[in-house]
Amino acid sequence: MPYLSHLLAVASLTLEFGGNEDEAIGALLHDAAEDQGGFETLRLIREEFGESVARIVEENSDTFETPKPAWRIRKEGYIAAVSHKSESACLVSLSDKIHNANSLVQDQRELGDAHWNRFRASKEDSLWYLQSLADEFEKRSIVFSRLVRPVKRLQEAIEVLEGL
Repeated sequence: MPYLSHLLAVASLTLEFGGNEDEAIGALLHDAAEDQGGFETLRLIREEFGESVARIVEENSDTFETPKPAWRIRKEGYIAAVSHKSESACLVSLSDKIHNANSLVQDQRELGDAHWNRFRASKEDSLWYLQSLADEFEKRSIVFSRLVRPVKRLQEAIEVLEGL
């Protein structure tokens, strides 16, 4: 699947869950700084799209380091950061993780366990990460009620994966 498809899907989910224009742009760019240029890319995003979009991208980046730290360390940090992310960053993050989980479900159905070989993390680690995020987002849903629906969709996707 072309990577652009993922970015468009994340932006679409963000809008579907009530996101605004800045949140949709943040969704389109959510991986840009992390994967393509770090702080320099973040600076360009801030100049082109403003502080709100740049903050969404920054809050959804698990590292700006090259080479990246170990997968588990980055993911543990990302999970811990959910408690203080902005509502906008949470919405984009949930949209990203829901699209990722839905893609995993589809790949599992079509390819079986072999599709897990494409990832740095094992199936078990990937499911741990998604479930841990769902748990953290669930805690935030008391304050951010519009995030309840995305958390439930993420948990449903995880349940499907675990049941396959």
